[in-house]
Amino acid sequence: MRFASLGSGSEGNALVVQAGKTSVLMDCGFPLADTCMRLARLGLAPDCLNGIVVTHEHGDHIAGVARLARKYSIPIWLTHGTFRAQFKFLGNIPKLTKIDSHHPFAIDELLVQPFPVPHDAAEPVQYTFSDGAKRLGVLTDIGCSTPHIEVTLSGCDALVLECNHDAALLANSDYPLSLKQRVGGRFGHLNNADAAALLARLDYSRLQHIVAAHLSRKNNTPELAVYALSTALNCNPEWVAVAKQDEGLAWREIV
Repeated sequence: MRFASLGSGSEGNALVVQAGKTSVLMDCGFPLADTCMRLARLGLAPDCLNGIVVTHEHGDHIAGVARLARKYSIPIWLTHGTFRAQFKFLGNIPKLTKIDSHHPFAIDELLVQPFPVPHDAAEPVQYTFSDGAKRLGVLTDIGCSTPHIEVTLSGCDALVLECNHDAALLANSDYPLSLKQRVGGRFGHLNNADAAALLARLDYSRLQHIVAAHLSRKNNTPELAVYALSTALNCNPEWVAVAKQDEGLAWREIV
């Protein structure tokens, strides 16, 4: 089992997970040509994708989903709320499954477990992925943690975790007050300190990979995110990876 990021941040997000011959894309916030280029960088063609799972309807996560799915006949899985919010774009896609945010489902060799999260969207979820032996957890676009999130992510073998902003940088930024309150609020995005505190509450005894994701270009730095997560794990900072907006993240094997 392995995973990689096509890119992570407010300008577009997509992550690919592989188990055996199964490849699943989580979100696609990039234009079609850009998505194909980013997939090629990972050695993948879009027609090899077995499915796309969607977290929520914000453009940086869903803007490229419909065109990609239509062009390459890729099935989509998403919640009822996300479907309703994007009905005019997704309503005529034949291979579309509406999921319950608490019920797992299989995409060929991958078991996918959605879980609800607090974010300012219609029915947002995040996901864990498992090949039956190893498990990857992904958590971005949340304003705060919940006990259910922490139970779900405990014991993962790899974790992609939002470190959207540094609280002090956001407070002193040129963002209008309303945007600062949205980003830093309970239904916004996770800051470095809160991400580190969440991580420290998990069972991370099996963790092989930790990846900081969805970093703000203006209100965070990779160094601040890495410091927060490495301090929580009491590990060498070099062990913490960062999924970047332009470069994404190269393949990481879960063994």
